[in-house]
Amino acid sequence: MLKEKLMEDYKEALRQRDTVKVSTLRMLRAAIHNAEIDKGDELRDEEVVKVIQSEVRKEREALEAFERGGREDLAADARRRIEILESYLPRMLSEDEIREAALKVIEEVGALSPKDMGKVMSKLMPQLKGRADGSLVSRVVRELLEAKLSSDVK
Repeated sequence: MLKEKLMEDYKEALRQRDTVKVSTLRMLRAAIHNAEIDKGDELRDEEVVKVIQSEVRKEREALEAFERGGREDLAADARRRIEILESYLPRMLSEDEIREAALKVIEEVGALSPKDMGKVMSKLMPQLKGRADGSLVSRVVRELLEAKLSSDVK
């Protein structure tokens, strides 16, 4: 179970005195605990993954703010926290793998232009759930539909 692995890694980080990893895993354990309180039950692994993805998103937002503010020291810590958190997520699909899946769905739903993006995304996102960043999927689908439209116009 993912929560057990997190606890083992937390204890190991304590032994190794890895302060960034300890604080990251402590923060993650607290977020999981809060989610369990909200749910009123223990989280399953896929729900823990959602919590981790949420924490990664928060860290990315913080990273952007640190970079805009010229705080490279804090940005480096945020990058390390993101790296630690992402190590617990399933392997993310590459852009090529996303493109391949998107082409299949575009064909299935008969999408012809960017106007059909909603149809494509509603069918594609459940297939890629937890394995691809939504903004990347959206960009790839938009590019494919725009290319399809321009090739149909010619």
